[in-house]
Amino acid sequence: MSNAMPLMLPKAILFDWDNTLVDTWKTTFEALNSTFTRMDRAPMTVDEFWSTPHLSLRDSFPEMFGNHWQEAEKHFYEHVFATHIDNLDIHDGAHDLLELIYSKGIYMGVVSNKNGPLLRREVSHIGWDPHFGKVVGARDTEKDKPSPIPVRAALENTGIIHGPDVWFVGDSIVDVMCAKATGCVPIVVGHDEAARQDNIVHVGDCKNLAKLIENM
Repeated sequence: MSNAMPLMLPKAILFDWDNTLVDTWKTTFEALNSTFTRMDRAPMTVDEFWSTPHLSLRDSFPEMFGNHWQEAEKHFYEHVFATHIDNLDIHDGAHDLLELIYSKGIYMGVVSNKNGPLLRREVSHIGWDPHFGKVVGARDTEKDKPSPIPVRAALENTGIIHGPDVWFVGDSIVDVMCAKATGCVPIVVGHDEAARQDNIVHVGDCKNLAKLIENM
């Protein structure tokens, strides 16, 4: 854990979704490569996938596919909708983490670059709707992460202002950028590029984040 460790519990904790609370990378990876093949592009390797910033499709597909981005997006989502529920796995310790935070009366929300309806379908499938005040996905707001707009939407009508009283938990550089853009405390799970950034709290996984909360 880093030397940016918070000294007290926050008023709110906002979570990224994919690869933070749930394991969905294989679905996204396979859908992307199916789309690349459909668009006569070479498929990604696993290393290329993980080294690519996890921007929303709204922000990434026009650059990837140019004038054909809408066709590519349609194919991508057809593949994802057909497979994402069957391939949805909860990260070890995630459920207990949410139960712990809920028991302490801390507001929780989700801010993801996954398509909004798709995201909420996954949250409902797992049964986590009661934990989250707002579930904000791609295209639910004017801009997607790393813009601060989705964070403001997730905190709307709570009386909580984004800033040091809010933790933003995620696994990617986009999550760190979003946290810093809103003045929130960046809490990083996983061990990729985001974990190597300055002025973040690296907890590694959901179990370690739960330990941090329990010890405060």
